Amino acid sequence: MTTTTLAVLVPLLPFLGAAAGLLLGRSAPGFVRPLAVLPTLASLVLAALVAARQGGGRALDAVTELTPTGSVPVELALHIDGFAALVAVLVGTVATCVQIYSTGYLRDDPRYASYAALVSLFTSAMFLVVYSGDLMVLLVGWEVMGICSYFLVGHYWETPEARAASLKAFLVTKLGDVPFLIGLLALATEAGSFRITKILGAVASGSLDHPTLIALLLLAGVAGKSAQFPLHTWLPDAMAGPTPVSALIHAATMVAAGVYFVARLLPLFEASRAAMVVLAVMAAVTMVGSALAALAQDDIKRVLAYSTIGQLGYMTGALATGDRGAAVFHLLSHAAFKALLFLAAGVIIHAAGTNSLAAMSRMRGLRDRVPDAYWTMTVALLALAAIPPFSGFFSKESVLGAAEHVVTGHTEHAPGAAGWTVLVAGLITALLTAAYATRLWLLAFRGRGAEAPDHGRQPLVMNAVLWVLALPSLALGGLAFRLLPDWFDGQDLTPTLTTSVLGTGVALVGGIVTYAAWRHTTALADRTPLGAVAAHPEGDAGLVEAEAIAAHRAAYGDLASAPDPSDPGRLLLGPVHRHAAAGFHLDAVYTTLFVRPVQAGASLVRFLDREVVDTYVRAAGVLPRLLGAAVRRAQTGNVQTYVSALLAGTVVLAVAAVLVAAGA
Repeated sequence: MTTTTLAVLVPLLPFLGAAAGLLLGRSAPGFVRPLAVLPTLASLVLAALVAARQGGGRALDAVTELTPTGSVPVELALHIDGFAALVAVLVGTVATCVQIYSTGYLRDDPRYASYAALVSLFTSAMFLVVYSGDLMVLLVGWEVMGICSYFLVGHYWETPEARAASLKAFLVTKLGDVPFLIGLLALATEAGSFRITKILGAVASGSLDHPTLIALLLLAGVAGKSAQFPLHTWLPDAMAGPTPVSALIHAATMVAAGVYFVARLLPLFEASRAAMVVLAVMAAVTMVGSALAALAQDDIKRVLAYSTIGQLGYMTGALATGDRGAAVFHLLSHAAFKALLFLAAGVIIHAAGTNSLAAMSRMRGLRDRVPDAYWTMTVALLALAAIPPFSGFFSKESVLGAAEHVVTGHTEHAPGAAGWTVLVAGLITALLTAAYATRLWLLAFRGRGAEAPDHGRQPLVMNAVLWVLALPSLALGGLAFRLLPDWFDGQDLTPTLTTSVLGTGVALVGGIVTYAAWRHTTALADRTPLGAVAAHPEGDAGLVEAEAIAAHRAAYGDLASAPDPSDPGRLLLGPVHRHAAAGFHLDAVYTTLFVRPVQAGASLVRFLDREVVDTYVRAAGVLPRLLGAAVRRAQTGNVQTYVSALLAGTVVLAVAAVLVAAGA
């Protein structure tokens, strides 16, 4: 079987599995789980074979045109280079783990069949984006992912939070997709083709007339899809969906698509220094802002959501320095430990039996109850904090190293302003990332909130998937920076001494300061009456004052629901905490600037339509209605009346005739 045939089957198999799952979900429920897992697993195997045959060498290109579409043809094209081959393996790995994990996590869900089919369709769409060599075909996968995310985020549609989150995700991403589509059309018009190879050839020859405008239009779509400032606000709310969906979206699909798209067309963005600076500023604001927001969140999934936004900021920052190898390296590394983090959080939520107990301030005694999640999440958090020798250290240092190369003038792919922006923001974010990762670990596994009800041991498949993902989180970085350069155009990914020392140093400072703040707040809480209530939920009156117990009952309803009094986030952020917890009020800003004016405009249009347009329409019908009423009065149905009127008319006509004759 040829490599081209294998590549075509990779997105096709999950698509067929999704179609079969939807058709057979009700009539043959026993086939739902095999149809969910086996096609995705087969696609993973085929993607690995494609990667082995491609081998990081010359890109594989194949194209066919089904029908003429006008002056700019739309073709079914494959373009598989080293980046595409590895990202496809990543997508298949995470999607397979999510499908296997979901068989346990959603084993009692009545809508599991539709859920599994949508996950398969989601996976198929991402494979299409990865392998496509034609931008219009890529757009199909791009938009299918948007539809799938809408349905999957709203899986628990009975809850208002899920309905609102799914609608918000759809609308915000579509807001970016409109200029994205315009940019694609403008790019194809100037290049004369939607083919990626031809577009890159046009960029190399300098035949594009408006590279800055096109790049900025495309960046709007990337910001929406990859949750970058200012279109990132949908991603934290998307946590209302099932946790395995969060793992899939954050690790391998949807948000990764925007970063991958820029990596594929990076020469286009490099053709505009203004676009590279905009990309760097967008990455910097995203990194720092999301890290501050993560440090203030209470819900464990929202912490991880803001973490994803920040790590995607690292990837776009690497692209802003002109190093797509570092960006995709961090994409691969991040996928492993972020999928692990979400699935481990899912084990915690599953152990509590309800999604509402994902608040870290309510967690207590989880270390011994979920040991698999404890150890694997510890590995993933160390990778997230970029502590050597975990995978996140090597990939994050490749990003900082790329920024250093721009600053020191070792590369001319990006302006110096972009390099400085990414480097400074990256180091600040490394400090904050280690801080919120340490805080998450302390509150989740050493917290002193309420002890969640014990719902027994989690299904074996869920814990097994955690250990599978822990391996690349631990070992991927050390192997990858030696092996990946052959796949990434020969780019050196070895950590540099300066950024390694700086990055690791600030990460250690962030972790140590957060731990010290936690110890301080714990000791302080123990010395206060209300803190003693939280530490002793049984409410021993000999240890605490009666009024403190009464105040606690009034605030929380019962002694067992105490929030963790030792949360160091408030101490570290100070007055910024309230604003960071609300995502710096961006939703409120958008409501004021956009939502309310649109609603006011709609109200004005409705008023004009009802009071002005409808008034003229009603007035136009008044005269015919009056005439009709007069005629209706004359039609009495009385024969004598009709005869009398006929005779009266005859007399009038006769008199008129006589008068006319006399006058003549």
